[in-house]
Amino acid sequence: QVQLVESGGGLVQAGGSLNLSCTASGRTFNVNTMTWFRQAPGKEREFVAGVTGTGNSIRYADSVEGRFTISRDNTKNTVYLLMTSLKPEDTAVYYCARTWLPGGVRIAQSEYHDWGQGTQVTVSS
Repeated sequence: QVQLVESGGGLVQAGGSLNLSCTASGRTFNVNTMTWFRQAPGKEREFVAGVTGTGNSIRYADSVEGRFTISRDNTKNTVYLLMTSLKPEDTAVYYCARTWLPGGVRIAQSEYHDWGQGTQVTVSS
């Protein structure tokens, strides 16, 4: 069974940093685009950042560009999201997702096949 397990969430003050991790099961991790989404209370889930299997294509939402960094280590089947200069509006449940579709980073949730359980990130002002 395919599993994605996130970790690293928590409570942090505005301006602080957190590093999220998502570890995937399966032997074909290095061919999958991996992406982080988030869902704030009362809002729809939104794209945050994604990276292709080889790591040669990365995409960020405008709201996190320059503050968040996505990376992956295919030897560990893990994708990371380093979040710096955090703002209260970054408060959300963060989910990692995997797609089996080829090509670049996709921002539509419907194009992702596997999801983690989510990890809560809370930024206090």
